[in-house]
Amino acid sequence: MHNPEDRSFIGHPRGLAYIAFTEAWERFSYYGMQALLVLYMVNRLLHPGHIERIAGFGPFRHLIEIFRGPLTVQPLASTIFGLYTGLVYLTPIAGGFIADRFLGRTRTITIGALLMSAGHFLMAFDVTFLLALTCLLTGVGCFKGNLASQVGALYPIGDNRRADAFQIYYLFINGGVIAAPLIAGTLGEKVGWHYGFGAAGVGMLIGLAIYLAGRKYLPPDSPVVEKNASTPKPRLSKRERTAILLLLLLLPVLTIAVIGNQQIFNAYLVWAQEHANLTFSGYQLPTTWLITLDSILSVSCLAGAVVFWRLWSKKYPEPAEITKISIGSIIAVTGFLALAAGTAIAAANSAKVPIGWLITFHLLNSIGFANVFPVSLALYARVAPAALSATIIGIYYLAFFAANNLVGWIGGFLEKMPAINFWLLHSALCGTAGIIFFVAGRFFGHLLAPGDNENAQSKMNRGLRSAAQPQPKTLTTNKH
Repeated sequence: MHNPEDRSFIGHPRGLAYIAFTEAWERFSYYGMQALLVLYMVNRLLHPGHIERIAGFGPFRHLIEIFRGPLTVQPLASTIFGLYTGLVYLTPIAGGFIADRFLGRTRTITIGALLMSAGHFLMAFDVTFLLALTCLLTGVGCFKGNLASQVGALYPIGDNRRADAFQIYYLFINGGVIAAPLIAGTLGEKVGWHYGFGAAGVGMLIGLAIYLAGRKYLPPDSPVVEKNASTPKPRLSKRERTAILLLLLLLPVLTIAVIGNQQIFNAYLVWAQEHANLTFSGYQLPTTWLITLDSILSVSCLAGAVVFWRLWSKKYPEPAEITKISIGSIIAVTGFLALAAGTAIAAANSAKVPIGWLITFHLLNSIGFANVFPVSLALYARVAPAALSATIIGIYYLAFFAANNLVGWIGGFLEKMPAINFWLLHSALCGTAGIIFFVAGRFFGHLLAPGDNENAQSKMNRGLRSAAQPQPKTLTTNKH
């Protein structure tokens, strides 16, 4: 039975161990499949002999090409990837509603895990490709948000271990993200695509088994909360309304800022497979290992950013969140400039781009986005009025829905423009967003600054706790 005072797992309730290991395997399965998706479509599925076998693909492609025009293999694969990864940020809204209103979290999570497993296994057959993607999208929606909500429910109100619990939870997530390309990605590229997808499906089943085994240590599903209709809803102040408006206006800017990072799972892998020299110590690295490299650097840079700003604050005033986001976006610009420079030098020498340029890109990009992803989430969580906090966070993730769809569209340009210009385009997008964030901070930053009343302080505390919660591509990958 769940005991909030339990400290048997490194000072935390035992249920945290089961949730963390479950989430690690779920992320292993999700990112294992995502690392292979574009490469699988470009190298096999969307070519003659396979594409005509996909059930329902004719009408599906026709619908896409109504808006995009005729598409060849790489742009078509990029568009499908963008639709899939974009919808991943919408389906958890429906999953949360189903859990809260109808099935409860446990049943919804179980259904989600089974749907995801089925989706991975269905990827083994050409005919069920679209059905597989549908199962995966539905499964992620049922699984993701509901499992994360159980982390907070392990602790009583006021328990300071809650923030630490989300950090532990996040570390397990990144463990799954790092391992996924090494195992599922390597199997898919070196042995057979279906072995990689199968490994992802097995990983999800392992996660489900862990979750069900630890069910007795998890909190019960939240009871129905009766609303007191006689309690008046608090009215928003003018300052709060203005701050919300500013947050909404900044959403398109955030969308532009994250396009480059989200492209790593899409056109970047296709480009690297064809134009990068991935030989290391005489061994040809699988292309999907670049995702593992990115994940490792992302985790390291996130930790480094925390340490850096703590040391900075001891001597200088710490910048506001919007300023940090601006700084991060500008730093990310240099990563794409490195890709463009490496491409130009390699082209001049009629050679492939050395892996050193790719490592430089991942390092600079990870440094930049360590100051974009968690900081932007913290900003929206802190500024959101208590009465609209959940709504504002839901709206925040619409930026990632839009960004991933744009990633699919822009990724199609890789076939139509020189690679140098392609990476300069992404550099320009990050730079434009960084400049807009900087200008907005200079002229309107006071509207987003913490208030000087108790309510503002409590909202800030909630924001900091929310920032510790793991998010989908998110911070890694969601990057992922």
